Amino acid sequence: MTPPGTTALQAAILVLVAAGATAVVLMRQPSRQVVLLSVYGLLLAVLFFAFQAPDVALSQLTVGAVILPILFLLTLAKVRRQEE
Repeated sequence: MTPPGTTALQAAILVLVAAGATAVVLMRQPSRQVVLLSVYGLLLAVLFFAFQAPDVALSQLTVGAVILPILFLLTLAKVRRQEE
């Protein structure tokens, strides 16, 4: 049952976002988790665009799908170097 005013496309994207969030949480390998986080950021950007918020979608695309995963990957690389 979809909330009133929600199209089938929006409902499908909401389900994909929920599945993406669950996948990020259940992934145990940090590098793969970061990749899934990037995909999740893309899904959120698509969700915001589907709900007619293109400015928020652009911000999410920039921060959530590109910058944040790059920062996490750089942090993981530095931590791994220090462990060796």
